Amino acid sequence: MENRLKQWIPAVDWLSSYKKLDLQGDLTAGITTAVMLIPQAMAYAMLAGLPPVIGLYASMVPLLVYALLGTSRQLAVGPVAMVALLVSSGIGGLVTDGNVARYIALTVLLTLLVGVIQFGMGLLRVGFLTNFLSHPVISGFTSAAALIIGFSQLKHLVGLNLPRTQNVLQLLGSVFEQIEAINHITLAISIGCILFLIVLKKINPLLPAALLAVALSSLITWGLDLVDKGVMIVAEVPAGLPPFVVPELSLVELKTLLPVALTISIVGFIESVAIAKQIAAEKFYEIDPNKELVALGLANIMGAFFKAMPVTGGFSRTAVNKNAGAKTGLSGMVTAAIVAFALLYLTPLLYYLPQATLGAIIVVAVFGLVDLREIRHLWIVKKDDLALLLITFLVTFGIGVMEGIFTGIFLSMAWFIVKTTRPHYAILGKLPGKADYRNVERHTTESTGTVLVIRFDAQFYYGNVTFLKETLKKVERERETPMAAVVIDASSINQLDSSADSALHEIIGSYQHRNVGFYFANVKGPVLDVMKRSGFYEKLGNNCCYMNIHEAVLAAQG
Repeated sequence: MENRLKQWIPAVDWLSSYKKLDLQGDLTAGITTAVMLIPQAMAYAMLAGLPPVIGLYASMVPLLVYALLGTSRQLAVGPVAMVALLVSSGIGGLVTDGNVARYIALTVLLTLLVGVIQFGMGLLRVGFLTNFLSHPVISGFTSAAALIIGFSQLKHLVGLNLPRTQNVLQLLGSVFEQIEAINHITLAISIGCILFLIVLKKINPLLPAALLAVALSSLITWGLDLVDKGVMIVAEVPAGLPPFVVPELSLVELKTLLPVALTISIVGFIESVAIAKQIAAEKFYEIDPNKELVALGLANIMGAFFKAMPVTGGFSRTAVNKNAGAKTGLSGMVTAAIVAFALLYLTPLLYYLPQATLGAIIVVAVFGLVDLREIRHLWIVKKDDLALLLITFLVTFGIGVMEGIFTGIFLSMAWFIVKTTRPHYAILGKLPGKADYRNVERHTTESTGTVLVIRFDAQFYYGNVTFLKETLKKVERERETPMAAVVIDASSINQLDSSADSALHEIIGSYQHRNVGFYFANVKGPVLDVMKRSGFYEKLGNNCCYMNIHEAVLAAQG
């Protein structure tokens, strides 16, 4: 019974073996993360186009659910900038009349839909599908989205009424049109907060820089009566715990929200698992991606019943949580409890909080997501991956966030197909004085005479059989020495499907008709099993299959 509970509720595992020594670390991490989360959650809600309190609602119930069901012990779940931007892009176009109640209702429905999708993906154990989204694509998307997020805060940073759009050029144009109307006090608060946050982060990343910025800017705004001078503030934040609400279901709205829900489900999961895996490796334990999907899914489903926006694991908060000493999911429960306390008793203190401060918090938080180091790295290491990064970046930045991520997914899968249908191959030669064979383009080798030795570095399947045939013909045409035999090094061939097996029958038939020998070496067990079942092994006779290349070459030469 206990093992079954551990399987479905991972918290049972760490609760049953909880050590008193871990309590101090969990309490410290929970408090530290909460101090960082409260202003961030409000800022990300504002980025999503929602009242700041919705970000606080999203920082309670989802955290408790994930703490019980998540397999990562340090992951800090809550609102994040990327998901907030996707919420804004998905719902901003549906609510253009400023109807806040409808905007919130659609966001709650979106949270529910994201949760159902992630939960379903977890039950179907399809977490591996996100592996098709390559790192260069993620980097390109993240960098572009970070810039869009940063520019989207211009209206709060300069105190102008700017249109809701992801088009950066349109935003900049609107700023220049109204440049004389910029509120200089608001701009000064923005610049001061940005510099304050950067300096404190360099001094000590564990300092509650965002909370200190919130406190100082609120005091200054109240003390100098800056509201009368045009500084926009958060104003009243509803006190009390989030109300229980049943999301309003509408088939038409569900269909409309499905694309953005799919995008948030994938992007949120990737962001969450990426940081969770990294920390799990450092702490010497394993996470289960499919259980992570279930945990995140249920966190969003339950959050939807308490007016939450979609949540996932965040990079910066998770790093702070880990560095502050988090040992188990109890740290997340402590964070949720402190957010609840803030909602009950501290919301009046947020009345004079400038919106410019929240904008500055967002700008500083996303600044580090622009990955220039990856661009330099790929320029040196792999230029075709750099092309994937740049295309994803340009589509995301120039057209839209959802278009960018789906373009990235398509490009990742298309490039994977291209690479498997046109795999790397090498013509091999014998190393002088040795019975070893290496790529003739990379090593000094001896000629194998009339024997062609070739290696294909991929499985043989229907997608690359034509490439196999054409490559053998091309190599034979380009040889200066007439070819009397072919030796295929099968050490890199892990699989052989029926189409490839049929192609091999055709190839050997053609070579036998021309009295050209055909030999295999280093054939793996699963591939050999297919050859035997299909009759290819019997057709090739003694030429199938040699234990190493040298034996096959000697047989071919003999």
